[in-house]
Amino acid sequence: MLGGIYSDQRCPVCGGKFVNDGKKGLFCIEHPKAAATRFSVRFKGVHNRFDNYDEAHQCLEGLRFKYREGSFDARDYKKDNPLGLETLINKWLAVKKETIKTKSYNNLKNYAGRAITSFGNKNIKEIGYAEIEDFLFSQKVSDKTRANIKSGLHDFWGWLIKRKILKRWQMPEFPACKFELGYRKIIDKNTQWNILEEIKKISYHINPKIYLGIKWLCTYISVRPGEMVKLKEGDIDLGNGYLLFPHPKEKRPKAVPILDEDIEILRSFPPAIPSISFFRHTGGLQGVLEGEPFGEKYFYKWWVKACNNLGIEGVDLYGGTRHSSARALRKHRTPEEIKRATMHSTNKAFERYFQIEADDIREVYQDSIPGKKLVKNPDHSLPAKVLNLKG
Repeated sequence: MLGGIYSDQRCPVCGGKFVNDGKKGLFCIEHPKAAATRFSVRFKGVHNRFDNYDEAHQCLEGLRFKYREGSFDARDYKKDNPLGLETLINKWLAVKKETIKTKSYNNLKNYAGRAITSFGNKNIKEIGYAEIEDFLFSQKVSDKTRANIKSGLHDFWGWLIKRKILKRWQMPEFPACKFELGYRKIIDKNTQWNILEEIKKISYHINPKIYLGIKWLCTYISVRPGEMVKLKEGDIDLGNGYLLFPHPKEKRPKAVPILDEDIEILRSFPPAIPSISFFRHTGGLQGVLEGEPFGEKYFYKWWVKACNNLGIEGVDLYGGTRHSSARALRKHRTPEEIKRATMHSTNKAFERYFQIEADDIREVYQDSIPGKKLVKNPDHSLPAKVLNLKG
């Protein structure tokens, strides 16, 4: 039979090995009254020690049973608990730290910490649907955050499968975590223009790029605030008229064609090292260093300040720029045109925009410039004309 019970002790009389009688303990064949008092179970990589024969015998029979039913795993009996949730989730986080953005990593680290608090270093094979459901719905968080935690844990278990730590059939089911995203408040183009004018009034003398960056968010509706603020000098292609975003949220490089007027504005800035941030401080504010990149929420800070000055409430930067511009275009451009301009599921390669769609996208961006009114021809047969409201 597989495995056995052994002892590191010897017969005190003759020095012979103790032999398991399979019933009561380990004895010396020559001196039956001499018996072992320390026991170890050895079974296909498992080596456990006991001070009691009955416990050792039960352990061995249990291991044999699990082997016969096909569920035996030597890792379940290791003292360092290699299948412990805390052990493995920290390894997963170490991989994620090198492969995803800092903000995404911090979110996953938060979710992992919650799981560790709940499960400790419990064997992951003992965590199934019921345990995951109880954990998720014990968290005092929003429905959206609960769904995010579930998604993070699902990714963790998927990693365990890929690393062959678990087999595919050992992947637990995950409960449904439904949620509804709230709607962002949007504004019309006139309100958007008023906010931009206020931003220009309060910030242009400090750093014109504050106004320029937010204006671009209203115009180039394929670009998110978090992407725009990280734009590098080397990501601006003035020769072809593009802003390049090598690592956008879509996880595909994104090339955004820009208007001639913005190309001229960009040419007015002095040349800079390609590796530095385009949106950087000039030293005009106390507490910031000249050349230091704008923070992730720097545009948002000035947007809120301008809204407060104008008595406008509840409009965030994302909703007041990208969302509001895209919504305003619905009356003047087809859904397909707007979809192409926002680059949702269309930016599969740089060449497509360089060679085919750039002119069309530029026309849409021309219509989305803040402060301009969109008017269609009377017969509705031609693209919208643009009236300037600045005067």
